[in-house]
Amino acid sequence: MKLDVSENEISRIVYEAGYLVHKSLGPGLLESAYEECMYYELKKHKLFIEKQKPMPLVYNEVKLDVGYRLDFLIENKFVLEIKSVETLNDIHMAQILTYLRLSNCKLGMLMNFNNLHFKNGVKRVINGIL
Repeated sequence: MKLDVSENEISRIVYEAGYLVHKSLGPGLLESAYEECMYYELKKHKLFIEKQKPMPLVYNEVKLDVGYRLDFLIENKFVLEIKSVETLNDIHMAQILTYLRLSNCKLGMLMNFNNLHFKNGVKRVINGIL
């Protein structure tokens, strides 16, 4: 585990790992394939990574286990959501914003591997409740 790595540094590492995975595999695979490859690439950086992290919802001091799972929670401060869809839309953005709120993270990334050009499928997302 790296000591006190910033959200921006994690963002850079995640983007570069995604680029390597996309360059190697290209678009068209299932989300689960990209997720496993991303996990492999990110582990090389010795970051603390939780994959498929359960995320409960707290409502009026009641903890509800409603089945939310973050694709990746990195260093307890960065959310990575992986997609392999034709187009990212508002529901995908709403999903990562919700995950940022529930996890109390400031920064995350929405990464859609189903694009011809990797950079067109990446959205850096900042939690609006700062």
